Amino acid sequence: MNATSLIFLVLVMLWVGIRLYLNQRQLQHVRNHRHAVPKPFDNTISLDEHKKAADYTAAKGQMSNLSLILEVLLLLLWTSAGGLQWLSTQAANFSDHTIVRGLFLVTGLLVISSIIQLPLTLWNTFNIEKKFGFNNTDLKTFILDRLKGLILFAAIGLPILSLIFWLLQQAGSLWWIYCWLIWTGFGLLLGWAYPTFIAPMFNKFSELEDKDLLLKINTLLQDNGFDASGVYVMDGSKRSSHGNAYFTGFGKSKRIVFFDTLLESLTHDQIIAVLAHELGHFKHKHIVKGLIVNAIITLIGFYLIDRFIHSPLPATLGVTDSSQITLLVLFVLVSPVLSFYLQPLFSWWSRKNEFEADEFAKQKSSAADLVSALLQMYKDNASSLTPDPLYSRIYYSHPPAHERIAALQQA
Repeated sequence: MNATSLIFLVLVMLWVGIRLYLNQRQLQHVRNHRHAVPKPFDNTISLDEHKKAADYTAAKGQMSNLSLILEVLLLLLWTSAGGLQWLSTQAANFSDHTIVRGLFLVTGLLVISSIIQLPLTLWNTFNIEKKFGFNNTDLKTFILDRLKGLILFAAIGLPILSLIFWLLQQAGSLWWIYCWLIWTGFGLLLGWAYPTFIAPMFNKFSELEDKDLLLKINTLLQDNGFDASGVYVMDGSKRSSHGNAYFTGFGKSKRIVFFDTLLESLTHDQIIAVLAHELGHFKHKHIVKGLIVNAIITLIGFYLIDRFIHSPLPATLGVTDSSQITLLVLFVLVSPVLSFYLQPLFSWWSRKNEFEADEFAKQKSSAADLVSALLQMYKDNASSLTPDPLYSRIYYSHPPAHERIAALQQA
């Protein structure tokens, strides 16, 4: 084993060790606070509801540990154990065409990894989610969802990968800039097409029929200069009893979508407060800023891929194949080991955006209504009210419940 291989293994062990440590902190903290509802929630959340949230968080945390161990084993299988090199050899035997070999390689990697991870996916869906009363998915829907995903990958993923692989081979030293432009443009196109063409493949969307609620929504939208192509209800209950609401699409294809489960659990005023929060993201240009940041990170990523495939590093990570496509795939596999350390920064930025959207909702609706809506959503989704502070700082995209509600209740 050479020095670079040893450094890579040390980095992998550090990566998994930190994540297991954080998971264990979260599990222990939630369990330690399981037997008492924290203030200021003790008047609105029952002890049984609090215990359910703690037990659900613990069950998901234990599943996360198993998933993490499997993730690391898969990474080592594809790298140090020579799995990617073996699959690359099979791709070369399959076809003499470079792009076809690349597509074979990526498809084979995804299929093999998905099959290995399938038992945990099934256990999470049909055991944990079912045990806590959230799963409404039957086996037929589960299988159909994956078949539809394969169809989308074949129809959308393979063509865009073919173009990237072609540019990698033909565009010279600036291939990574061309690929970045293609990838960024494709992402914008997908964002436009998703609500109209892709999402309806998985869920049924119907226009909101509650006239009183629709009138309040349209008034809020008009007062804040937001144009939407429609307000829709999604049959989220088809798969889960979790509730949510979101904006989707760009330009004239923008839609407001409510899960049917959310509409059933919230009052009109609470729904308006939740929608005002989502409008806050729009008014503060969080979506646009996110697209810009994502584009910058993607550009850096493509540049680093170019540096990586022209360096001696791949040969020390279990891959002796000189194919640029194989080396690109290798970079994608190993990059999470280092990009993980950016997670706290991204989480902090996301929580900052959530606080800004909450402040906007306070001004345009009612802080009390948003607080009561959040409390109802915490109950409905069995969200923990007592996360570990360090864990939440690193992973949480939304502020912990006590911080968020305290900020909303400030004058």
